[in-house]
Amino acid sequence: MSKSWSKGSTRGWRRVRAQVLARDGYRCQLRLPGKCTSVATCAHHTKGKGVTGDDPRYLVAACDPCNLAVGDPTRRTDPPAQPVTRW
Repeated sequence: MSKSWSKGSTRGWRRVRAQVLARDGYRCQLRLPGKCTSVATCAHHTKGKGVTGDDPRYLVAACDPCNLAVGDPTRRTDPPAQPVTRW
């Protein structure tokens, strides 16, 4: 459980989550190959909660495995640079 959820969810978040799930027909919008169960139970922040808050425009319905695999979009890092030598 993330630190932001240590005290539980709020009524406002549960309402937004329910709206997002209903809008997307309770179908996972991430659809990661080999992970997706297609039945959405989560609302995924596409740009990170710290950036957009709980704005439904930046939330999509997601199944648990896809949501956990994608993680927090603001914490993604680029792969380390590879030296290129062409002589």
